[in-house]
Amino acid sequence: MVTRSAVLLVLGRVLVKAFLIALAVVVIYPLVWMLLNGVKSNSELFSNPFALPVAWKWDNYVTAWNRGVGDYLTTSVLVTVASTIATVFISAWAAYGLTRVNIPFNRVVLILILGGLMLAPTVALIPLVKMFQSLGLYNNLWALLILYTAFRVPFTTFLIRAYMMDLPAEVDEAASVDGASKARAFWQVILPMCKPILVSTVLLNILFTWNEYLFAMVFTSGGALQTLPVGLTNLMSKHGTDYPVVFAGMAIAAIPVIVLFFAGQRYFIRGLADGVGK
Repeated sequence: MVTRSAVLLVLGRVLVKAFLIALAVVVIYPLVWMLLNGVKSNSELFSNPFALPVAWKWDNYVTAWNRGVGDYLTTSVLVTVASTIATVFISAWAAYGLTRVNIPFNRVVLILILGGLMLAPTVALIPLVKMFQSLGLYNNLWALLILYTAFRVPFTTFLIRAYMMDLPAEVDEAASVDGASKARAFWQVILPMCKPILVSTVLLNILFTWNEYLFAMVFTSGGALQTLPVGLTNLMSKHGTDYPVVFAGMAIAAIPVIVLFFAGQRYFIRGLADGVGK
């Protein structure tokens, strides 16, 4: 005999699955729509934007690449990789010092680092422009590297520190007994144990840097120095009537991050759950 609780349980599972499927469609459909419209002709896009392409014009992607998307992509990759490595390394080292080493004024240092979370980029924009102009770093990729690293270190340190706090102290004691220095223990013992949160912070920083627009627009003015968000804006302003090429450029910008997220999603979810939840 089927009980009422069993029926409710099955009904609840069906509703949850239906909700997740609907959510997946809402998220995935705009991406598929963008990819498909990137291989249409202009007339075909306007006549029936929701239909499959009649003639698949893959040369739209080549056109978008030749109109500057290739240069924008190269710049974004360079800035994203460099700033992410710098941010995660500095934050992991800071988190290690705050949790595993007895440094003087530990709490004061922590408050100063986390205080950076309260500084909005828009508030500091004008002083930063003047400072970088005086240092000769304006319209330079070094400006973006410094800014992205500085503004992401507080939050990244917060996440890694939360994860490191729950690592057993016996690990450090065992490393010390084996004759390992603090630096060696950091590189060979603590960092490998922090792999989930490191992957999570890497993905978060990549998403931030890849999509950041304000600093990239203000601190770079040359074509080759512009990142994808600014470059795509210029592409739309110059070739706004050629919508399939614009969609192709947007697809080129989105695909690398989507692939990277799916590759690291297991560690991403686990790292955030362990880092923020504890």
